[in-house]
Amino acid sequence: MKKNYFIAGTDTDCGKTLVTETLLLKAKEKGLRTVGLKPIASGAEHTPDGLRNEDALALAAESSVRLPYALTNPLCFEPAVAPHIAAAEAGIAIAVPDLAAWYTRATAQADLAIVEGAGGWRVPLHPEGFLSDLPEQLGLDVLLVVGLRLGCLSHARLTLEAIERSGRCRYVGWIGNCIDPAFARLDQNLVTLARLLGGPPLAVIPPLADATAAAAIEHLNHPALARILGLST
Repeated sequence: MKKNYFIAGTDTDCGKTLVTETLLLKAKEKGLRTVGLKPIASGAEHTPDGLRNEDALALAAESSVRLPYALTNPLCFEPAVAPHIAAAEAGIAIAVPDLAAWYTRATAQADLAIVEGAGGWRVPLHPEGFLSDLPEQLGLDVLLVVGLRLGCLSHARLTLEAIERSGRCRYVGWIGNCIDPAFARLDQNLVTLARLLGGPPLAVIPPLADATAAAAIEHLNHPALARILGLST
């Protein structure tokens, strides 16, 4: 049975790409046909093949189903600004039905599809709406990545409330990512997050000298996470 997930984050740079890459690597090692997708990305470089976003390329590299770049990342903008601003400057209107049609094409050959969001849950689209409208329309299960730093408690709880309010997506749990090695009272904050988010983390990624999927994979071995993704043996 095909499984489909949306990776939401408490903010930008919280570790969504690292988590997505690592989950794709785990699934690929289990022999699943996987695709990692980035519907919208801002912050890209010109290459001989066109604009390319580093995060989208990382997801493609860990996917076992090879897709044209335009299917991995259909909306790619050069300036590293909020996507709705980049889209407005480029004169591009973003329509959720178009993204839903893209998703159907991009996931046709996959057992497991993981869609990485941009920034936080309610990132605006141009000219209206939010990126969260896409997983809500598709009914994707949502995994929340919490960037462990000062301020994450409120961001995490508000994100969960927004996910649950629509009633269209199933929240399946959260992963903590230690993006601030100096974050004080980490253990106490993890206890608080477990209370605010309805349960303990499915994983906690410590500060990594090499923030790659290969380095993070050993920290994503929670049996509940394997069951959610269909990776249990």
